[in-house]
Amino acid sequence: MAEFMDVHRNMVGITAEGLLAAHNADLAIQGDENVDFKKAWADPVAGLVYCLSEAPSAEAVQRIHVRAGHPADEIHPVPLVV
Repeated sequence: MAEFMDVHRNMVGITAEGLLAAHNADLAIQGDENVDFKKAWADPVAGLVYCLSEAPSAEAVQRIHVRAGHPADEIHPVPLVV
């Protein structure tokens, strides 16, 4: 499976608890699309959240995020990881 990094904008003020809740919402349904969300990072001041996942496609990642209530603004394939 491919890896993807997605970006969520306009999340100014997100807290650690809010980030964890959003990540857990993804984890609860990720199996429906064969997605594996690995990690999430946030910059509450800039309002940015980043998520790393393994998935069959960017569309599968977006479907999970949409169902969880926080669609991604961008999804980028990550073909090289060290």
